[in-house]
Amino acid sequence: MASRSRLVARRSKPELVAPSRRTPHDTKLLSDLDDFRNHYEYTPLVAFFRTSSTGNIPSAPPPEMTIRRAIAEALVYYYPLAGRLRELPCGKLVVDCTEEGVVFVAAEADLRLADLGEPLLLPFPCSGELLVCDNVGDSQVAVVAKPLIFMQVTEFKCGGFAVAMQWNHCVADGFGASQFMNAIADLARGEPRPLVLPVWERHLVMARAPPSVAAAYPAFKPLIDGASSNDVMLSTPLDTMVTRHFLFGRREMAALRRLLPAPLGRRCTDFQLLPAALWRCRTAALPYAPHRRVRAYLPLSTRGRRWRSQGLHIPEGYYGNALAYSIANASAGDLCGGTLGQTVELVCEARLQVTGEYVRSTVDLMASLRGRGMVFDGVYVVSDLTRLFAELDFGRGDWVISGMAQPMLATFLVRCRNTDGEDAVAASMLLPLR
Repeated sequence: MASRSRLVARRSKPELVAPSRRTPHDTKLLSDLDDFRNHYEYTPLVAFFRTSSTGNIPSAPPPEMTIRRAIAEALVYYYPLAGRLRELPCGKLVVDCTEEGVVFVAAEADLRLADLGEPLLLPFPCSGELLVCDNVGDSQVAVVAKPLIFMQVTEFKCGGFAVAMQWNHCVADGFGASQFMNAIADLARGEPRPLVLPVWERHLVMARAPPSVAAAYPAFKPLIDGASSNDVMLSTPLDTMVTRHFLFGRREMAALRRLLPAPLGRRCTDFQLLPAALWRCRTAALPYAPHRRVRAYLPLSTRGRRWRSQGLHIPEGYYGNALAYSIANASAGDLCGGTLGQTVELVCEARLQVTGEYVRSTVDLMASLRGRGMVFDGVYVVSDLTRLFAELDFGRGDWVISGMAQPMLATFLVRCRNTDGEDAVAASMLLPLR
């Protein structure tokens, strides 16, 4: 088996892919959640596909050709993504819809997908080779007047391929980026138009007049006040840390639930149980003093029917940032010295605080912080991607896994298969070397 460290992609020259037809030239305002300073980053995702069980169709064009055409067609519907960000004198971001396009690269790798490991888990050494550029993902980078999306399609010797996308977090959250990727897949598969049509409507996530930050401010105050940090996770360079992967299938999740009191085990969701367990273990692995406050920061989407009953009306197809943030906190000593059940209770209680008023108050708060970022000192972000970027279908190849292509401080939960071929959830965790 070839070493993962040998992965080298031979790339074509980057090109700009513009919408396949003329689109409106207008200016669109971002929401007050979109242009939050911590969203000034490019999120690097990659999805892998192995050769179809039915084999490749001999007459089929290379995947990069099909996907490039589908990107151009998808940009007709998602035409703001072909534009560029501009900052107004007040600090607010807008998108100038200029039809300039997104960056696209075709690449080849002199490896088979199987050479990357079984099961394939992300990120792995040199997975940055699958990205157009490996320096746009740094936190709070310059985002004005730059392409909003970078995409690379890499074909492997076995006929499998990878589709990587680095998207500007100011214009879309994970749900929105997944929607755009699925639109490309729909069109590559031969659909006449995306199965879910995009909705802009960023005015739905704007600060109120007058604003009220009372419901959200107590949870976010430590992050706002953290002007400096002594957190080892923020002071240690990412490239000196190690990535560890953990797989949770049915047996592992059942074992975790057996550690909980029976009523709690029946009540909590997997996305409350698993982040609680990971938060507790990560805290124990780090050299935190017992009195130090630590926090679990869990993003959740405000889309869907259950939020409409609380006055939040995010329509189907909305692809901007529409996340709420559940924040649990404890001292490191209490977290590690207590039980898993107590940690799960903290996570569940924090989730109960995320009401419709909390979400609206969060938007008001973000607007008041324009130009300022938060410091995630002692904060562990766990993001659930198990329903995003999964089972993508480009009309060829069988989906294997999707995940982050570069090491990140946050943990992302993604769907995968374990060594027995069973459905599981993979969690990657970045830790400093001892």
